Amino acid sequence: MNAQADPVLKMFRDTGAYLSGHFRLTSGLHSPEYLQCAVVLQHPAHAERLGCQLASALRGAAGGETIGVVVSPAIGGVIIGHEVARVLGTRFLFTERGGDGKMTMRRGFAVEPGEAAVVVEDVITTGGSTREVVTLLKAAGARPVAAGSIVDRSGGKADLGAPRVALATVEVVSYLPEDCPLCRQGLPVSKPGSRA
Repeated sequence: MNAQADPVLKMFRDTGAYLSGHFRLTSGLHSPEYLQCAVVLQHPAHAERLGCQLASALRGAAGGETIGVVVSPAIGGVIIGHEVARVLGTRFLFTERGGDGKMTMRRGFAVEPGEAAVVVEDVITTGGSTREVVTLLKAAGARPVAAGSIVDRSGGKADLGAPRVALATVEVVSYLPEDCPLCRQGLPVSKPGSRA
């Protein structure tokens, strides 16, 4: 990734949120690079700036349609999703994994039939969590009109199930665990994310 040329990625470097090593991602893939969004988002000024930028991009992706609700998968998308909703002047909900491992809305959260929704995540790797939220929203009768993230590390290839926007799009190498050259080198793997 070229963090020097991109102001969003430079923010990750400057805050120590851009990590190098041997990491197991939430997707199960291994990678020599990791973006720890919580380290950036712990600074309210950064969260506000990124939320404003992402809200603007999502308005454009929604084609001018009024967005009724912002929904994020917990835990990674909660801070940035809330910031986006604040800027858009709309409600914010988050999904959680149930005992069966599937995304669900709890805590009295519900969407309205036909309501225009956007899904906001911190980092996209495979797009799996965002796709799950899009599917959940459709099943509940909402209309997911766009999905956004601070960083899309799939290089724009992940299928999110809705039009996508990202403040930074990069292609970071990742490996299936059985094909990981870092594992073959005997380097210990760490899991810095929210799901161990």
